[in-house]
Amino acid sequence: MAEVFHAHFVDHAYPPHTHDVWTLLIVDDGAVDFDLDRHRHGTRRTSVTLLPPHVPHDGRSATPHGFRKRVLYLDTSALAVELAGRAVDRPNLSDPPLRQRIHDLHRVLAERGDEFEADSRLAFILERLRRQLRQQAPAGGQLAARGLADRLRELLDARTVEGVTLREAAELLHAHPTHLVRTFTQVHGLPPHSYLTGRRVQLARRLLLAGQRPAEAAVAAGFFDQAHLTRHFRRHLGVSPARFPAPEPGRDAHSGDVARPSGGRT
Repeated sequence: MAEVFHAHFVDHAYPPHTHDVWTLLIVDDGAVDFDLDRHRHGTRRTSVTLLPPHVPHDGRSATPHGFRKRVLYLDTSALAVELAGRAVDRPNLSDPPLRQRIHDLHRVLAERGDEFEADSRLAFILERLRRQLRQQAPAGGQLAARGLADRLRELLDARTVEGVTLREAAELLHAHPTHLVRTFTQVHGLPPHSYLTGRRVQLARRLLLAGQRPAEAAVAAGFFDQAHLTRHFRRHLGVSPARFPAPEPGRDAHSGDVARPSGGRT
């Protein structure tokens, strides 16, 4: 398990972005509408939502009073990327026992000293998810190769902090600049500059959780300055970096909920 995140949003809307981990989400109050790979979906209190890594999505409240959610971010060492195709097709799972297991895991994670129980509960959740994904996985088990767009994504991942100009990227990938942008947007659902900004916000978030100050995290993540980071951080996460303090060891920064590793990355 990479991270735990609990939040209550009233009017915040996530812009299109991606994660390099799986996002396992349950909604406790309200409802969320989201686009995944340019297809509209919605998640309600009775369902479980699983968003695959590297696939663009956004999110917004479907009710006037907002929504309350609990999220587990699962590293690809826990759930293989090869299973992503099924999650793209059907990100919402109608599985009450699975939802209850996820609820129970969050409850255990809220108390320190129960790591073994948390690991055990997570193992059963992953087993159930794998079974569901493999039952209806597309032929071949993998998403189609994305060619030029994937090579640009790999370049942006490798140059997240220092960045790259469009001209340089086009020269490195032997493509016309406009063709490169158009292809990336068509394949990944958001333009390359938005993808790069999202990656920098994710990096800054990790640095803030590790205890860095906003001004330091801004430069270390590739932003021009703290103001530049604040503008994009608030747009993505609904809170400024200054209000996103480093938590106590093992605690989530937003609500005091436990954020423990469990066999995955920290």
